Amino acid sequence: MSLLPAVVALGDDALVLGQRLSEWCGKAPLLEEEMAMANTALDFLGRARLYYGYANTLGGRDEDGYTFHRDAREYTNLLLFELPGADFAAATARQFLVDAFDELHSAELANSADATLADIGAKVHKEATYHRCHSAAWMVRLGDGTDESRRRMQQALEDVWGYRQELFVNAPAEQPLVEQGILPDRAELRAAWQEAVATTLAEATLTVPAASWAVKGGRQGIHTEHLGVMLAELQHLSRSHPGAKW
Repeated sequence: MSLLPAVVALGDDALVLGQRLSEWCGKAPLLEEEMAMANTALDFLGRARLYYGYANTLGGRDEDGYTFHRDAREYTNLLLFELPGADFAAATARQFLVDAFDELHSAELANSADATLADIGAKVHKEATYHRCHSAAWMVRLGDGTDESRRRMQQALEDVWGYRQELFVNAPAEQPLVEQGILPDRAELRAAWQEAVATTLAEATLTVPAASWAVKGGRQGIHTEHLGVMLAELQHLSRSHPGAKW
């Protein structure tokens, strides 16, 4: 079973969320938070480069090819990562759910039977641990803040909650790689993730959403309307000047 699609999918997750975070440059509520979000965006973009670079050695495209010369249907990122984050509460809720997962997933990836993925996992885990601490602190600050901040934080959680389900699904093509110890079993991370999230939400005086709705399709290239708009902006310069070097 080819490792290439799975590596590209991990790169897509990182690239798309890194781009979303970069959109907050100049918009965050505090200067310190603007710098933190920009640095987190750079971490995710750096992560994307690691995955795309590895994909290139596996017979795939170079990183510019993956980033700038694919349409939305060719991207295989999970849907949670492409949500626009309409306000700071939405961006924070999405980031916290992702960070809580990334900390667990990267720890397992660091033990991969594939040496390159193990190296990437070890690097990502250091970043993900810090990211989770940072976003969890904001969950508590907003959830246990004013009535308005708590209301908006709770609503943000409700709005993204169903998107979390894709985090714990192994794509059919990934299952043999899970069985070989190359990729972590996403399903096995669910219980630890739920416990970590519930602990932070309790501290934040927020309620774990009860909604049972769920979305899927990201790994199959079926996306929300938001991804195409984001890619149009991301890819505009490269597609306007094909072959340009800078």
